[in-house]
Amino acid sequence: MYTSVNTQHPFSALTPDVVLDALDSLGLQGDGRLLALNSYENRVYQVGMEGGAPLVAKFYRPDRWTDAAILEEHAFVADLACREIPVVPALILNDHTLHQSGGFRFALFPRQSGRAPELDRADTLEWMGRFLGRIHAIGELTVYQQRPMLDIQSFGIESRNFLIDGGWLPAELRPAWSSVADQALDGVSHAYQRAGNVQMLRLHGDCHPGNILWTDDGPHFVDFDDSRNGPAVQDLWMLLSGNEEDMRGQFASLLRGYETFREFDDRELQLVEALRTLRLLHYSAWIARRWHDPAFPAAFPWFGSVHYWQDRILELREQVALMQEQSLAYHR
Repeated sequence: MYTSVNTQHPFSALTPDVVLDALDSLGLQGDGRLLALNSYENRVYQVGMEGGAPLVAKFYRPDRWTDAAILEEHAFVADLACREIPVVPALILNDHTLHQSGGFRFALFPRQSGRAPELDRADTLEWMGRFLGRIHAIGELTVYQQRPMLDIQSFGIESRNFLIDGGWLPAELRPAWSSVADQALDGVSHAYQRAGNVQMLRLHGDCHPGNILWTDDGPHFVDFDDSRNGPAVQDLWMLLSGNEEDMRGQFASLLRGYETFREFDDRELQLVEALRTLRLLHYSAWIARRWHDPAFPAAFPWFGSVHYWQDRILELREQVALMQEQSLAYHR
């Protein structure tokens, strides 16, 4: 297991005083109550405020996004909110949404409460589908200029090369993992060829159930930090689970709502397992790239073990088979 850790990661300087000073720099008075929220990529806190509702403060990981890329995402979410789509935009304070204090870039958001959506209910999925259709209808009006594309190169090839070149795999498993990763990337390439020239648009990008808060008023989509250009189906497949019959029914419910506002291109069904494969490769590389952040060895102590990489080899072999079979459980 790779164990080199830099305990002086920049986030180690993000003390409670630094968080409260950041609010003070905008003329806001915190009451000293800080609750760290679940986030590894950035550092996110619920901050109690004097005489008002708590706010959520997001401190961005240094050197990940440019200012322009962050502001581009803020603008997209603000546009969605202006069109009464249930998202949580960054607050505009002193005419800006992105701020700097104590060597960190940060943004503030209203707190959005909610519970996990009940994805086993057809009406819940149809409701979420309607809003995803609306999000994509706005997302396709233009594409990001500062944010990258979700594609084979960035999520697949670069992830594979980073893991191999960085020596992250146990030596005895490196040939097997490298071989199956190459087979998987070949399968992804063929899936994209079968799909053809599908439209790329601005996505949520990480639309798993944990980024959807459900209230009596329906879903609220949060955390667009991974928003980028990509195919629409990327925001749909992560909401599906279970066996093939379950997923087929879930996808039908999503599309009933989705196509109220935007037509879905069935060619994108060719990409579901390809996108899942890219996400699996990207996830391992993401952990490796963040290993110098002390939060990651603490949260993922099994990363780098022989057992971990054996499981990844089996996982990729399954994906190779699914892509070869063109197992499209989501056909209408």
